[in-house]
Amino acid sequence: MNFHIMTLFPDMVMGGLNTSITGRAMEKGIISVEAVNIRDYAGNKHNSVDDYPYGGGAGMVMQAPPVCDCYEDLCRKIGKRPRVIYMTPQGRVFNQKIAEELAQEDDLVFLCGHYEGIDERALTAICTDYLSIGDYVLTGGELPAMVMIDCISRLVPGVLNNEVSADIESFHDNLLEYPQYTRPEEFRGMKVPDVLLSGHHKNIEEWRRRESIKRTLERRPDLLAEASLTLKEQKFLDSLKSELGQESILKELETYIEKLVDPECGESAGKQVRRQMALVKKLLNEKQCTAEELKGYFKVMALKESM
Repeated sequence: MNFHIMTLFPDMVMGGLNTSITGRAMEKGIISVEAVNIRDYAGNKHNSVDDYPYGGGAGMVMQAPPVCDCYEDLCRKIGKRPRVIYMTPQGRVFNQKIAEELAQEDDLVFLCGHYEGIDERALTAICTDYLSIGDYVLTGGELPAMVMIDCISRLVPGVLNNEVSADIESFHDNLLEYPQYTRPEEFRGMKVPDVLLSGHHKNIEEWRRRESIKRTLERRPDLLAEASLTLKEQKFLDSLKSELGQESILKELETYIEKLVDPECGESAGKQVRRQMALVKKLLNEKQCTAEELKGYFKVMALKESM
């Protein structure tokens, strides 16, 4: 796969991508990355590629001719007109699904803007995709381009030493990756889960899948709407949601109970709260009432106390 970066700062992007996994993939010829300097197409002795914006305003705007000339020259070298991705906070937010789609291309061109952006006519003429790495503004498009190239290149066969890696990392199947552990077995009182030391591959796989679901619910619940889950996994997710919901109610109950503390009963406030919470948990475990019923009771009692 071939990545072409149109930029004002070729050394910046090549310095970052020439290292680690992408650097090794380039050395092996699995991917190629080239940075093309837009200034080479400036057409003036100062290599100036920007000018003041029509209509006034702060900053400078990159001119259309150098950008388009740079792209046309690149197309002649490649022998076709590849997709051009413009790095902009106005674009779709880049994610793993987009990376998987782009990894199917043989050639990708990344256009890195700078200053106040690029003349709209250049974007209209050559751009096929507008992508962002988040809702914030950076100085230029070089860092977003590097982020996307790193992500996409990992999906190219042969780039990763372990071909399974890309299939089990975060966002595969719309789930976050499970926790990882390595030696030593115990560190500062924290032990590696027994199942990972068991050598039982089926149990390990099931544990990792459950942990992925749990972590996704805790950190990125928005991803679960499109996650591919079996019926058994969906039931596990429902039980997790129920537990989290009950924990939330218990925390709310504790705040109501704290308002009912009697300062004259001869027992510390903390001890009173702990005793009441122990009773609450006993009632719930014995299914004598629901968490919602207890919440309603203590809420009313707290309101009475405050009146």
